[in-house]
Amino acid sequence: MKFLLNIFDNLRPNFEKGGKFEKYYKGFEAIETFAFTPGHVTHDGTHVKDAIDLKRTMFFVIIALVPCLLFGMWNTGHQHFLAIGEMTGLTEGFMDKFIFGAIRVLPIVVVSYGVGLGIEFLFAIIKNHSVNEGYLVSGMLIPLVLPSEIPLWMVAVATIFAVVIGKEVFGGTGMNILNPALTARAFLFFAYPTKMSGNMVWIPTEADKATVDGYTGETLLSQAYNAAPGSDFGTVAYDSAGQQFGSIADTMWASFWGWIPGSIGETSVFAILLGAAFLLFTGIGSWRIMLSFLIGGAAMSFIFNAWGANTFMSVHPLQQLMMGSFMFGMVFMATDPVSAAQTNMGKWIYGFFAGFLGIMIRVFNPAYPEGIMMAILFMNVMAPLIDHYVVEANVKRRLKRATVAA
Repeated sequence: MKFLLNIFDNLRPNFEKGGKFEKYYKGFEAIETFAFTPGHVTHDGTHVKDAIDLKRTMFFVIIALVPCLLFGMWNTGHQHFLAIGEMTGLTEGFMDKFIFGAIRVLPIVVVSYGVGLGIEFLFAIIKNHSVNEGYLVSGMLIPLVLPSEIPLWMVAVATIFAVVIGKEVFGGTGMNILNPALTARAFLFFAYPTKMSGNMVWIPTEADKATVDGYTGETLLSQAYNAAPGSDFGTVAYDSAGQQFGSIADTMWASFWGWIPGSIGETSVFAILLGAAFLLFTGIGSWRIMLSFLIGGAAMSFIFNAWGANTFMSVHPLQQLMMGSFMFGMVFMATDPVSAAQTNMGKWIYGFFAGFLGIMIRVFNPAYPEGIMMAILFMNVMAPLIDHYVVEANVKRRLKRATVAA
């Protein structure tokens, strides 16, 4: 690290005031402080002394996302070979599947980071402010909520929209009212719906998909919605090779481990829970939002299950929570500290209704292949209002106590 520090020390005079690259100083500072602790300290006023800053906080979230990314690479390859009838065993051809998936997934990650950070650097130089660190997480979240077959140019366009319209117009990191990664996904869903839903976007195959014998790209959500009335979803669900799971336990097991079609990083509940454990252990993620989100989703699932008006409503509540992006949204999207509620009571309300509405939209509205995205974005908009009324209620209680005491 001493060698790298010497490089920065030698380059710094060129970017400081009077240097030939003076106007690019904020870009240089961003790169330097990403590698090393900032050399400046607070000089006036009250401040919190802590070993962690925003960059390190974002880095912890990226670490929590690594299991989802790695599993997503393997599962992309697994679904490909399963669809074409090769290496159908879970342990068969592990490295071949992982390498195939990495070749598909990594370019999406590179485009997301390259375009997003490029815009962040551009805004920092134009406005002469420090580069916002928030995109370090958004740049990883965006690829993980997309299908593996998404064209790279669409990833770039969605990233530009998310950074410029979803964040910079509000003032940058800490000021945005919507989750940037979900903003990118929503943009793609409404602008290019055929690339974000349907049976043809989840599994990459080298051959023409229409000619692959037994191929199906349906996610479990799509299968549940399209299941015949009165059928038992747990016994009729099938994998991408058209083979039925055969029982509720098998379907749940596949959902938990994640060897099913879906967005790159959202299929494995196990990988998501590993990330959740890390976020909770480090204190980065809000356990209140996660728990209330889970309670809200479970409540709506049990209501639907008791109602049982159609096959989708009759899906086992635990299966309902493990399908689609529910768990990923609960752990990584709803807990965004900027767009979520800030008060403790507000977090309970915000999380509960995000989970509750997510399952409701999923089942009631066939226009959306998943309701979690819309539910969280809606609650992002409601979060400031929730906090406002929570604070107002606290003020009124204190005034009442003060009046009684007087």
